[in-house]
Amino acid sequence: MTYAAVMAISADDVDHVRRCVELAREAADAGDEPFGSVLVDASGTRLFEDRNRVGGGDATRHPELAIALWAVENLAAEDRAETTTYTSGEHCPMCAAAHAWVGLGRIVYAVSATQLTTWMHEWGAPVSPVAPLPITTVAPGVVVDGPVDEVVETMKALHRVGLR
Repeated sequence: MTYAAVMAISADDVDHVRRCVELAREAADAGDEPFGSVLVDASGTRLFEDRNRVGGGDATRHPELAIALWAVENLAAEDRAETTTYTSGEHCPMCAAAHAWVGLGRIVYAVSATQLTTWMHEWGAPVSPVAPLPITTVAPGVVVDGPVDEVVETMKALHRVGLR
């Protein structure tokens, strides 16, 4: 198995993650779980973005999965490998697997699965039906960075409000 190296989080990374937080807020405002994601190419251009849409009953409507599906339909394999996926929360195992299978590049997340799981436990929320595995457990070759300290408290508040 190949394990990818961690990169430093740049000011541009933080800006893209802030857009993910905005998308997460849009999801929450629409009555959905607060998650948002953005796909960026090697030049820094935003190619695709989405927010969580599981509120309609399809628990697979995660923005990270939408990115993987969009990318495989719209980008050549070599272009997918040069992308960065920014997201408000660390990918679940389903999304991490999709990311790896379609050959997307680096991931930068705002909040880790461990952080979110800890908060949910503290708040007495129902346990997820899927184990909160780190991305690198599911997709060990993917470069992963996070959490992004600048937005952690904002994301915590969005998740807390979403439980009410």
